[in-house]
Amino acid sequence: MNNVEVAESTTHPSVKASAHPRARKYRPELQGLRALAAVLVVVYHVWFDRISGGVDVFFVITGFLITGQLVRASERGRIEFRPMWGRMIKRLFPAALTVLVAIMAFSFAFLPESRWFQTIREVVASALYVENWRLAVDSVDYFAQHDTASVVQHFWSLSIQGQFYLVWPLLIALIALATRAAGRSVRTGVLVMLVTTFATSLAYSVLLTWQNQPLAYFHSLTRVWEFALGGLLALAIDAIVLPRLLRVLLGWIGVFGLASCGMLLQVGTVFPGYAALWPTMAAVLVIVAGATDSRLGADRILAARPLEYVGNLSYALYLWHWPVLLFYLVIRDREEVGWRGGAAIIGLSFVLAALTYHLVEKPVRDSRIGVRSRWGSYRFGAATLVPVLIAAGAWQAVATQRVGESTIEVGDPDHPGAAAMAPGFTYTGAEEVEPAPSLVALPEDWAGIPGPCPRPSSNEELEVCANGVDAAGAEKRVVIVGDSHIQQYLAAFLPMAERRNWQLSAILKGACPFSVDADAMPGDAGCIQWNADVADYLAETRPDAVVTLATRDVRAGPTEYTPPGYVEQWRAMERAGIPVVAIRDNARHDFSGPACVERHGPESVECSTPRGALFAERPPYAAIPDVPSNVSFLDFTDYYCTELACPSLIGNVLVYLDGHHLSATYMSTMSPIIEQQFVSVLGW
Repeated sequence: MNNVEVAESTTHPSVKASAHPRARKYRPELQGLRALAAVLVVVYHVWFDRISGGVDVFFVITGFLITGQLVRASERGRIEFRPMWGRMIKRLFPAALTVLVAIMAFSFAFLPESRWFQTIREVVASALYVENWRLAVDSVDYFAQHDTASVVQHFWSLSIQGQFYLVWPLLIALIALATRAAGRSVRTGVLVMLVTTFATSLAYSVLLTWQNQPLAYFHSLTRVWEFALGGLLALAIDAIVLPRLLRVLLGWIGVFGLASCGMLLQVGTVFPGYAALWPTMAAVLVIVAGATDSRLGADRILAARPLEYVGNLSYALYLWHWPVLLFYLVIRDREEVGWRGGAAIIGLSFVLAALTYHLVEKPVRDSRIGVRSRWGSYRFGAATLVPVLIAAGAWQAVATQRVGESTIEVGDPDHPGAAAMAPGFTYTGAEEVEPAPSLVALPEDWAGIPGPCPRPSSNEELEVCANGVDAAGAEKRVVIVGDSHIQQYLAAFLPMAERRNWQLSAILKGACPFSVDADAMPGDAGCIQWNADVADYLAETRPDAVVTLATRDVRAGPTEYTPPGYVEQWRAMERAGIPVVAIRDNARHDFSGPACVERHGPESVECSTPRGALFAERPPYAAIPDVPSNVSFLDFTDYYCTELACPSLIGNVLVYLDGHHLSATYMSTMSPIIEQQFVSVLGW
């Protein structure tokens, strides 16, 4: 994927090692392998909406080439860090930053405003080669999982490679120093390090993939073994002597294995783990096969001029194909591209890749930058990076200004929100009013209690965030417990807690409602343990009321029910003498509210769902015969649904920030309504 030269690769695998310095041999089949991996990435993304495993091949090739170069440099004397990293800057920065600038321009022009902040964050992370960590954070941040696919999401693999280029030379240099001091061979020390790294990283990859696959997918440490595998191959390949026929066979097995990986495995949901051994070992087989000098060998095709040229374009092709695909879908308002659309996307990606290679990559790489001046490459890198960060900052400022312009106060006549659903309401605001919050602000429209959030138990996920009112002087102590759907109510409870001098605390865990079971993610031991620890904490601290959910929906549609685990948790609170106020959950639409509003307008009938398709007339808890005596129920369905439908806009306020989370702005307009009913059911 990157333009690391293959001219310094090791010899053909059939050449025996000798005491003489190894002759280097150009290996065009590596460029062909890189080309094949890049084409598979593009084709699988565009036409099949799947992941190919080609990125893992890039990691192996990078580990193979870089490790070999670093070991040879260490054996000759020492690694020259400054020129080495300078060359990397010249090879990697120009194309990547060119694409990022183009992405920002097209995003500002065509991307829905609701995706601006996400894109800005990820553009900056991509420019700094930490996009994989940005995505890793989002993968375990339940609220960020609802973001639409980012136009720079593919930079995650480039970020891991960038981190590898920084850390790997330092690691090998340290090993070289240590082995020389011990009177040992550098190659032996590196070999021990590679074996250890491969084993520990692969074991961690398998474990984390089993525990949390989305996090594992983007985690740098779950991918290190792939680079180490390439490094091991670099050290061993000169000693591998195989018959030509066997090498021909291995080459084709590797090619077919790589081509079929994405079709036979759900790479996006099972990688990395041990499943990533499939494409990485396929790459190893192709490299071991090497140049067979046979008309039947796979290398005859991989070394062909067209594939070698595509290998030269592979870095730019990878950079361009994903944003071209995403912008095609956005501009044409489609969810799928089709065969003809896919062909157009792939064709345009190749054209842009060729232009980038010939007009940006190659001229900079072949230039005298960094040759005439020791630090020229670094100054060049800063000169290209700073404009990208400045542009991202300017875009952030524009987006932030729009957020500020859309802030409303409860009681605003132009934006009554939930008050518009009250019986006898009369609108007194202006005729032409922009909906609030602005679409750019909507994805960030979450209510929360800022820290500190102490952990009262050994469970690191159990955090208790309080509003700052001291418990001793508070009129009441109220605790909101559960997942993101109960977190929504913080926007309504925080103002009433301030008005009434309550200590309001929040104990929240994404996708983990207050239950004795893991109802949202069955079998999640972490959620079950968290709930048990929460129940113990509440029984010990005995707040005046616990606020939680009364129902949940499995999916869009009339699937609402009250899980038995909820009721059991209410019973635990009854035994502790704690009142529970259980709120009927809002429904799940089968579309994103903001996306629909941007596409069709806030008052479009397409942006509402018939009420009967979401809610039964009677709430499910009404059929429970033995509801604990400490539980009171609240149902606010009439405040985000009319008698006939559940719209995306009520009282000039956008109700949803995605398909099933209520916006904090809308919930703030419900504060007086919720306050009245809440104190009433508790007799306060």
